[in-house]
Amino acid sequence: MVQHGAHPAGGGDVRGDHQRLVPALRFLFFIGLWVSVASAQPVTRIVVPFAAGGVQDIVARSINAELGAALGRSVIVENRAGAGGTIGATYVAKSAPDGQTLILAGASHTIAGSLYTKLPYHPLQDFTPLAHIGNVDYVLLIAAAVPAKTVAEFVAYAKANPGKLNYASAGSGSATHLSMAYFVSLAGIDMVHVPFKATGEAVNEVLAGRAHAVIAANIGALPFMKDPRVRAIGSTGTQRSKFLPELATIDESGVPSYAFDSWIGILGPAGIPRGSVDAINAAVGKLLKDPVILERLDKQGVVPQALSPDAFGELLRADFAKMARVVKVSGARID
Repeated sequence: MVQHGAHPAGGGDVRGDHQRLVPALRFLFFIGLWVSVASAQPVTRIVVPFAAGGVQDIVARSINAELGAALGRSVIVENRAGAGGTIGATYVAKSAPDGQTLILAGASHTIAGSLYTKLPYHPLQDFTPLAHIGNVDYVLLIAAAVPAKTVAEFVAYAKANPGKLNYASAGSGSATHLSMAYFVSLAGIDMVHVPFKATGEAVNEVLAGRAHAVIAANIGALPFMKDPRVRAIGSTGTQRSKFLPELATIDESGVPSYAFDSWIGILGPAGIPRGSVDAINAAVGKLLKDPVILERLDKQGVVPQALSPDAFGELLRADFAKMARVVKVSGARID
C-alpha cells in the first residue's frame, strides 16, 4: 500500500525542488529581459577618421562616456583611419541621418574639399554641423642657427636668402604644410618645402638643424619651449595662445592678416532632424562647462568654445573658403 507522505525513489523532494526552481527561472527571465532591453537601446558611434592616439582620438575618448550619459544612450568611439581622414568621413556621409553615426572632425575635413581632386562627398553639403568643441593653434619654430628672434627678423633673413631656407612638414597637404605655405605666401618669401611622414619627424629635423623652420600644433611644440636647439617666434591664432600667452601672434609680429588654427567639432550626415541636432549640441555645450572635461581638453591643447549649430555651420563655411585659398597657394593636390 502506498503511503501519501512517501518520497519518490531516490529520496528527492518534488515540492522543494519546484519551490527552488521558480525563483531561479524568474531570475533568468529578468536577466534575459534586461539583456533584450539593453541590446535594443541605440548606440551612437563617434567616428574618428584617424588612428588611435592622435588629438582627435583622445578628444573623442575624453567626452564619449559623459556625452552618452547626457544623451541617455551608449556612445562609443570607432577609428576609421586612412586617406587623410576621408575614409571615415565617407563612411559617415553615407550613413543614415538618425543621429547615431557621427564624426569628430577638424581642419582636415574642410581642407579635403580642395586638396583631393576626387572626393566621394562634399565636406559641407553632405554633413550636418552638430557641436563645436574648440580650437587648436600652432607655433612657428625655427632652428637655433637661424639668426632671428622674431617673425619680422625671420622674414627679413629669408628675403635676404631667397630659396636657401627650407621648412619641414608632416606631408604634402597636412596642416603643418599648409600653415607654413600660407605663411610663406603672405610674408612674400621663398622657402623650400621638405615633407616627412609625421609632425614629430618634422620637428626633429629642425631640432637637428637640418630644417630651418616648422609649424607644429601647440601640444607638439610646448615640450621644446626651453630647448636651446629651437626658438619659438610666433603663434598662429588670431589671438595669443592660451598655452603660450607671452608669445606674440604671427599677425602682430610681422605678417599682418596671418592666422591658421584647427577647429574640432562633431558632425553628422546631412539631414539629421533638428531635434536631434539641438539635443547633441546642448549635451556637448553642457560638457564644455564640466571642469573634468575642460582639464582633459587642456591637456590636448584644445581651447574650448561652445557654438550653436548655426554658428558652427558659419565657421565651417568660412574655413572651407579659406582653406581653398590656402591649398591653392600651397600647390598641394592629391588624386
